[in-house]
Amino acid sequence: MVLKVLAVLAVVAVAGCGREADPPIRLNGAWLVVENQSKMEWRDVSVTVNAYYRGVAPRLAAGGRLEAPLNGFVTGFGQRFNPARETVSRVEVRATDAAGAPVALDWDEKTGKPLAEQIKGR
Repeated sequence: MVLKVLAVLAVVAVAGCGREADPPIRLNGAWLVVENQSKMEWRDVSVTVNAYYRGVAPRLAAGGRLEAPLNGFVTGFGQRFNPARETVSRVEVRATDAAGAPVALDWDEKTGKPLAEQIKGR
């Protein structure tokens, strides 16, 4: 099975603005944003959408964020996520921090605030 690799489209340093922190997993239109809110770099970052579509990045800097279009997430068979026909119901982020400890972030529509409202609802 050949896994498609999702390139890091943007790694941006995030400065504190004195407002409530954004959730580490959120949507911005048809883009998924994953933010490293820790003080350690993450390595071998894997993002899985709906337990089926996957994207990877080699690194995510401390305080940085990964922004990727939803249609950039693919299955092992090459099927792309289609935001016009599908909704995001689960996001899993797995990585290893600079100290070698595992990193796990999860969002699920049943337990978390809806992703679409996280940007609009401020």
